[in-house]
Amino acid sequence: MNESHTVFEETRRNVAGIDIAGTADHYVCGPRKEDGTHDTTHFGTTTVELHRLLAWLREQKVESVALESTSVYWIPVADLLEANGIEVVLVDTREVRMVPGRKSDVKDCQWIQKLHSCGLLHAAFRPPESMVAVRTLLREKENLVATRTQFIQQMQKSCDQMNIRIHHAVSDIDGATGMAIIAAIIAGERDPLALAKLRDRRCKKTVVQIAEELRGTWREEHLFNLTQAYGMLVSVDEAIARYDEKIASMYRRIAENFPRTPSLRPPPEKEGPIARAKRLRDAEGKQDIARIMGSDLTMISGVAYGTTAVVVSELGWDFAKFPNEKHFASYIGLAPSLGKSAGKNVRQKKRHRNTHRVGRALCMAAATLHRSDTELGAFFRSVARRSDRKTAIKATARKMAHMIYRAVRYGVEYVDKGAQAYEERIRAKTIKTVKFLIKSLGINELELSSMLATA
Repeated sequence: MNESHTVFEETRRNVAGIDIAGTADHYVCGPRKEDGTHDTTHFGTTTVELHRLLAWLREQKVESVALESTSVYWIPVADLLEANGIEVVLVDTREVRMVPGRKSDVKDCQWIQKLHSCGLLHAAFRPPESMVAVRTLLREKENLVATRTQFIQQMQKSCDQMNIRIHHAVSDIDGATGMAIIAAIIAGERDPLALAKLRDRRCKKTVVQIAEELRGTWREEHLFNLTQAYGMLVSVDEAIARYDEKIASMYRRIAENFPRTPSLRPPPEKEGPIARAKRLRDAEGKQDIARIMGSDLTMISGVAYGTTAVVVSELGWDFAKFPNEKHFASYIGLAPSLGKSAGKNVRQKKRHRNTHRVGRALCMAAATLHRSDTELGAFFRSVARRSDRKTAIKATARKMAHMIYRAVRYGVEYVDKGAQAYEERIRAKTIKTVKFLIKSLGINELELSSMLATA
């Protein structure tokens, strides 16, 4: 179908479309001319060229600009236009291609401008500008954490090659004892007993047991690899600490604009030294995020400070853009994978993994609840018994997403009633269902007693 045969009703005239490029020119299509033809031009990608683009849009009296979210190349253009009062509609590239029409018959910018002028494009969700800045730092910190894991694996590999089984002696090679032992090895210590005496007092294994795991061969090449990996790990840890400090300060500035001060969850009665230290370290950050969101999300079982930081940085504090909790869960990739066939729900084969950071963070939080003596923990185990662990993680994460939505949107605080209360509620529901089936099937007391006796 040619463009001349495609008829759309124009709802906005003073709009433009931009085809974002990485190294080539940005192609721009402004409002239609009086004769109905396209007014198309192009600009470079340098800052000077972007200001020329801004001046051209002002000459054309453009009020709104639509552009595709191509990698990170759209960010300088969007930032400049928004800073100068021009509305930016950021659209998913898939959405543009799904609209009926032969996009290849016209230039990308002309097609985007046409769709935008007809109101066929919807802006992608973007958190407030202040949160976009925090989100940028959190995402880079996430990359550093992934890099940190690689260096830990390299350290463990070097130790294994020398038969120094630190990961058998202690639970975590990057814990207090593991790092102290590795630092001593790099400093030149080779005596297994001397190394074992560096154990933390909370270690379950004795000095002798740990020393047995630290007898190996001290080869020069493996020691060099261990030294390099350890040095990089320390460097990455220092960088992560600087990121944490900067992110905390940015949250603190944002929280100053929110007068609400919801009370934080009281500490548990039985709290270990590690948990206490972590709670005290994150206390100020939790308070800031609670002020921003208007609710203490850490009240939800499994949700810690790190999870709430991801939620607020990726989504902001205004959930009014999500009509309901199911829409919210779907946006973050936690909706059930169900389709419709003959009016019934049927499972669909998973086509892609969840890439939304909030959805992944909630799944990680849900995975920690498999032994929790909480209502969510009981729900996790109930789903796992009926299905499998993977399904239980996603179902529990979805339930946590609903709770977060209610807390932020409506101020509904989560109150944990415990695993026993959940089990009793499920038992009462099951008894009610059984009574209904007995009555509907017309089973009398004699038949029921006979069935129970043979069961």
